[in-house]
Amino acid sequence: MLLHSSRPDRLVLVAAPLASLLFAATIGRASEQQAPAYKDHSRLRVYVDDAGREQPVKSAQDWAVRRRHILAGMQEAMGPLPDRRNLPPLDVKTLEEITHNGPRRQTISFATGDGDRLSAYLYLPEAGVGKRSPAILALHPTSAIGKGEVAGLGAKQSRAYAVELAHRGYVVLAPDYPSFGDSKDYDFQADRYVSGTMKGIFNHMRAVDLLAARADVDPERIGAIGHSLGGHNAMFVGVFDERLKVIVSSCGWTPFHDYYGGKIAGWTSDRYMPRLRDEYGLDPARVPFDFYEVVAALAPRAFFSNSPSHDENFDAAGVRKGIAAAADIYQLLGARERLQVRYPDCGHDFPTEVRREAYRFIDAALKHQPTSDVP
Repeated sequence: MLLHSSRPDRLVLVAAPLASLLFAATIGRASEQQAPAYKDHSRLRVYVDDAGREQPVKSAQDWAVRRRHILAGMQEAMGPLPDRRNLPPLDVKTLEEITHNGPRRQTISFATGDGDRLSAYLYLPEAGVGKRSPAILALHPTSAIGKGEVAGLGAKQSRAYAVELAHRGYVVLAPDYPSFGDSKDYDFQADRYVSGTMKGIFNHMRAVDLLAARADVDPERIGAIGHSLGGHNAMFVGVFDERLKVIVSSCGWTPFHDYYGGKIAGWTSDRYMPRLRDEYGLDPARVPFDFYEVVAALAPRAFFSNSPSHDENFDAAGVRKGIAAAADIYQLLGARERLQVRYPDCGHDFPTEVRREAYRFIDAALKHQPTSDVP
């Protein structure tokens, strides 16, 4: 939810495949682009050409131009994504391991590559010898215990999707977001990032690096899930990291004009995007991206949104508009069925039946046969 106000062991990872290196090089150059101005971010079937004229989006090639502009606009608000072409080793250390009635849970830390280390839970389900499992990046909501919330250690079991997916047979990595959990003392003023959002994106891409490099993970079958804070962060990292083949966002988004009637101050703390206040005057019309574009930029990959009809943070009416606009791009790319949304009759929650639907959606996208149906 947006807010106003024992001895470490080293884990040896296999080398990243060539495709991942090429991906890193492409993303490393993304921040060098400049976004042209789009007055209406819901009009997804147009792009601005080099002469500043609007052109219709008629093909996947046309959409690729608009998508590049979306990434550039997001970086204008969030700050540039740091260059990922020469990252240091992850230097993964296992601090603790617990096995209790199911998958092993390790507490690990790893080097993000920007001088910081990130703490995370890593779930390792039973797998056959030499078998590569699908993997999930599980991002927690606003919670003082950070990753503990998705591990079922908080008061709300509807947030325990990390351990639930581990029971289904996924390798699951659940990191802390800056200012929560083991990162509770993170100093946003001392880092090199314009926004906490971009620091989160960088951290989460490093988490995907870690999963993709593991010998027990199929690097072609990785997804992300999150609720609230974790919901929009799953979307943000999904836009920048196309290795994520399926993204689930629960109570994570609505267009800026529909967020508290356009009062976007809740997005401007250090852990989010201060430029929305300092550069764009809290005016949603001036922000250089919007969630219509974020959803569409995930296409043609699978995206599932849990958007309760009574969510007090992220208005479902705005979600309906965003889904309708993005559906046009999914249709253009031949992937309309990969865009799904549910509007349960509840508040800011991730109810059991919708979580089950989301898990089945992930199973289908990653071609996984679950080992159990928890919850």
